[in-house]
Amino acid sequence: MYQKNQGDLVNFSKKNRPCLALTLGDPAGIGPEVILKALADPEISKKYDVTVVGNRDLLLKTYQQLNLIENLASLASPDELSVIDVQWDREIPGQIIAGIGNAASGAASFAYMECAIAQTLAGKFDGIVTGPIAKSAWKAAGYNYPGQTELLAEKSGVDRFGMLFVARSPHTNWTLRTLLATTHIPLRQVADTLTPQLLTEKLGLLVECLEKDFGIENGRIAIAGLNPHSGEQGQLGHEEQDWLIPWLEQERQKRPQLQLDGPIPPDTMWVKPGQAWYGNSLVQNPADGYLALYHDQGLIPVKLMAFDRAVNTSIGLPFVRTSPDHGTAFDIAGKGIADATSMKAAIHLAAELVSQSQR
Repeated sequence: MYQKNQGDLVNFSKKNRPCLALTLGDPAGIGPEVILKALADPEISKKYDVTVVGNRDLLLKTYQQLNLIENLASLASPDELSVIDVQWDREIPGQIIAGIGNAASGAASFAYMECAIAQTLAGKFDGIVTGPIAKSAWKAAGYNYPGQTELLAEKSGVDRFGMLFVARSPHTNWTLRTLLATTHIPLRQVADTLTPQLLTEKLGLLVECLEKDFGIENGRIAIAGLNPHSGEQGQLGHEEQDWLIPWLEQERQKRPQLQLDGPIPPDTMWVKPGQAWYGNSLVQNPADGYLALYHDQGLIPVKLMAFDRAVNTSIGLPFVRTSPDHGTAFDIAGKGIADATSMKAAIHLAAELVSQSQR
């Protein structure tokens, strides 16, 4: 259930301005702070129609507390924002404590997501930008989802989706795009979860995303090996020899218009992206997209290069969804030191993807 504050109706007829729902994330984390900082940027507030899905009273409380801190970055006033006030049980507000994720904060962040998804599927928004949530708080509230991506997919009725991380280098303007073949599962389950069928699905998603969202046809895609040195001809693991290399050869035959590199040893796969990111003049032809086989294989290099500006993008959904590539940061919540760069990047990318999809 939700209600929209009077005077906060978004003008959805302005199709030249992307209409985005921005969820507050876990209210005990840094979500409220980075949202207030991001929406104070005129490059965002003047270009896009953004509606915060959360609670105005909580935003106002955060705004008042942060304004007591000296030399703080500019904050958007909650009174000037479009906000969907999501209803919650009367006892929840008193249980929301900055820096402490619990069942109450998990229930609140889950309700924000449900509202944003329902409104977007109903055509009220072009896309969703999600604030960071704590999976442990969701679990404490009784919601057993691996993450927001899986909830988005379930509510949207899709079973073919992926987590793509996008970041634009501030040094060279080169764009890094990394798709994860597997996401939030224990490392010991990765080898059993990976199959030719799964990789075919993820590769197809990446190819479609490059074409549809980024205008890249006949792209170059780098695909990681699973084992050290990509198995070293079976000496360090058999998955490459048993099925990964044969699968890749079949994909090359099926997709002759693409350049599919791999399986690349995981420890050297990220050398060219690092050079392209930091401006090494010797790098030639970095890939348009990178397919990592498991969570840390892809996200350690992404966060090493682009921790403050990477964006998590859900692909395969019927609408655009982006999120900053950081967590709730409970340890610094309420201190005024959270960096809004990734949140700004997530809003900008969502708007770009919406505009691309409407062409």
